Amino acid sequence: MQILLLAAHTLLNKNRKDIEISEREAVGHICSLKDAFGYENPSEIANLISAEKFEAALAIHLYKGGRLLQGSRIPFGIIFGGTDINEDVKHEEKHRVMGAVLEEASYSSATLGLSKTCCPFLPLNLGIMTTPSATFNWKRFLQNAGIPQDTENLRLFLLICGLRRVKDPLYLVDVFSEWHRREPHIHLVIIGPAVSCFFRLTPGVHLLQEIPQDDLHAAVKRCFAVVNSSISEGMSAAILEAMDLDVPVLARNIPGNAAIIQHKDTGLLFTDPQEFVQLSKSLMNDPTLEREIVTKAKAYVKKHHSWDGEREAYQNLVLRLQLLFLKHAKCL
Repeated sequence: MQILLLAAHTLLNKNRKDIEISEREAVGHICSLKDAFGYENPSEIANLISAEKFEAALAIHLYKGGRLLQGSRIPFGIIFGGTDINEDVKHEEKHRVMGAVLEEASYSSATLGLSKTCCPFLPLNLGIMTTPSATFNWKRFLQNAGIPQDTENLRLFLLICGLRRVKDPLYLVDVFSEWHRREPHIHLVIIGPAVSCFFRLTPGVHLLQEIPQDDLHAAVKRCFAVVNSSISEGMSAAILEAMDLDVPVLARNIPGNAAIIQHKDTGLLFTDPQEFVQLSKSLMNDPTLEREIVTKAKAYVKKHHSWDGEREAYQNLVLRLQLLFLKHAKCL
């Protein structure tokens, strides 16, 4: 079966999507990944479908991907992201378009973290597979970030994101810089695509462009904690990957994060920058709490976010499309 996969952030998630495509191809489906940002309207996608003879489609992100499948003559499914349901729905025109897409879609699917904010859907838990590089150069990483390598008792917090409003990466900058002035061994590294153009130089806060996924996982393992300061989330892969790598997570207390973090059990949830610092200090001063959190978080990911589980879920979604395609073909 020829399947078109439209992803809203192909470049940001290239490694992950390539793996997903390989998994689907392994069970007999031929998938083609296209970046939704490379197309402007449904007619372009209609021409693509005709030229490459796609039989079904999956769009990741209801607005950015789904809008391009309006009027499609093949069955298609929608996989909600997070921004679409949490943010785009607030804009009248986007809301209208997303409603129209859902009326045409064969089905929709979403992570359980979105269950309270969207229409009925097929559940899809994000699967996690971490692969830290064995050749990762920690000293070079610190050098690139501008962090002195001779810092005693270094405590490095890592925020993985690009500078998008919904990620709110500057939320903790001021309080973190103030903390660093009092305790110079405390550092925050923000790592992700296209961040340097938007940032002002602040003591204790450092910027790095994105690095290969294996190196990123290795960097996470060397950090004290991973931070999430988003305004809204669907289900954060960065949080789940940190849990899988035995690194504690401090996340902003929003529905998407609270759906996968139980406060002081599998992670820590903060409501403002001051509470972030307070919780961070308590974690640093309580090795028993840190050990309990990472142990329970690891067990949670293993139970609820296995890679095999997500692969099976995707295969079931594709099977639905296949059955719909065969039903449609019989009617012709």
